[in-house]
Amino acid sequence: MPALPRQTPPGLISIDPAPLHLISPHLSMQFMEALGATDSAVAAAWDDDADTWRQDFVEIVGDLAPGAIRWGGLMSRYYRWREGIGPLHARQPMRNYQWGGWETNRVGTAELVALCRQVRADPIFTVNFLSDGHVRFRHTSTGDRTADAGEAADWVSYCNDPDNRARRAHGQQAPFDVKLWQLGNETSYGENGFSKSEAIGHTAAFARAMRVRDPSIKVIAWGDRGRAADPSLWARDMLRQAGEHLDYLAIHMMQQLPTRSDSVLHGRRYQDAPGQAWSELMDIAAGTEERLAEVESVIAAESPATAIAVTEGHLSLTPHNANPILEEWLSGAYHARMLNIYQRHGRTVRIATAADFMGTRWSVVAVRLPVPGGRSYLMPVGSVMRLFQRHNGERAVSVTTAPSDLDIAASRSGDTIFLHVANLSDANAIRGTIAVDGRRVAGGRVLEIAPDRLRQAVTPEEPDVFAPVEKSLSIVPSPQWLFPAASVSAIELHLQAA
Repeated sequence: MPALPRQTPPGLISIDPAPLHLISPHLSMQFMEALGATDSAVAAAWDDDADTWRQDFVEIVGDLAPGAIRWGGLMSRYYRWREGIGPLHARQPMRNYQWGGWETNRVGTAELVALCRQVRADPIFTVNFLSDGHVRFRHTSTGDRTADAGEAADWVSYCNDPDNRARRAHGQQAPFDVKLWQLGNETSYGENGFSKSEAIGHTAAFARAMRVRDPSIKVIAWGDRGRAADPSLWARDMLRQAGEHLDYLAIHMMQQLPTRSDSVLHGRRYQDAPGQAWSELMDIAAGTEERLAEVESVIAAESPATAIAVTEGHLSLTPHNANPILEEWLSGAYHARMLNIYQRHGRTVRIATAADFMGTRWSVVAVRLPVPGGRSYLMPVGSVMRLFQRHNGERAVSVTTAPSDLDIAASRSGDTIFLHVANLSDANAIRGTIAVDGRRVAGGRVLEIAPDRLRQAVTPEEPDVFAPVEKSLSIVPSPQWLFPAASVSAIELHLQAA
């Protein structure tokens, strides 16, 4: 009599425990720049009386546990790093040409490095890349704001040369040892910057000059799409002509835009149609994977050792950078799915973020800074980033079977398996039965964010509303869990010794 076909348990989650690629600690990078009149985040994070970072800010960032903190976005086009070093009285204020207002430069190189050391993050500095070719910065009301390869190389020396006289004169005897350096910011965006060929030539020149000062640095160059006349990726030609000088290609993920003509993701329209808003967010996340796959195919063909750096990325909704949906759990599973996508592509994606860093008004941030005297707290995206970063393995493993509405990324450290799970259904709880190929599960736990309402929002009055709840995981007769609708969970499975 022939054997009966093997029955697959309903809701089976199958894990192949064979370790794959290392998971980069930089998949939870945070991105900081001085935002001038639009958001006083950098100034608000500084305690002028104590002359250091606000303690509540340092504590929440330490809890967030970012793998890296990047300094400089569009402001890098007019940022002159020497204005932010040395004694405060000697620092020259900077007009913020992108975001309005003026910056005191109280926060500069040493202060950024100090924050990174306090929270165990690696600094990423974005250099002024000849203003990305925008010639208007050569002749401004405050002088020439462009900077060449020599200035970038001097910054590397200031940070990394053990004997750098200027840094030592400023009281910093030990080198800062900054290894990650990005050349410019969004160089292909807009119509008035470098052409692709100009950018490639300057990329090689900057990388050579900077590596003369420290051959061990890692260089991040721009590889995203070009302008309307030529919207192709710059990645292919950048790798063909300057790839020998590069370690990473940067792209940005602010193209996370509504796609429906009747979208409710504008202003507060989503509040009358939260179900449609949820569905639209799931559609937007799917487009991210397509973009990554496109860049990966170019890298595989041209320079397989090069990695992807998603050095900025967040939802691009109106009002610009301040849509209130990002304060609500409606966006929670969306952010979890984005982070899972980056981790599943972690063989190539080595730096990534799902948010800007901190803000007093902006909502596209991981950390919200209330007025001085208040307590800093995590936005929904920050709560998800914290959960996944703190409960993650060293190497990726494969999820071979899973219910269609569960988005899962898996990893492993030793005999512990970690699952990052987002229930993409806003209406239905989903039961999952977990099986690890060839291994028995000895125990486990679940850390779960599952608010009762999609419209639940984090506020200064309820700063911990999205804190994960720890629950034990039953393993008899096999590990099972009921994932609440719209929930985000981290599961730890402890395997019996082989």
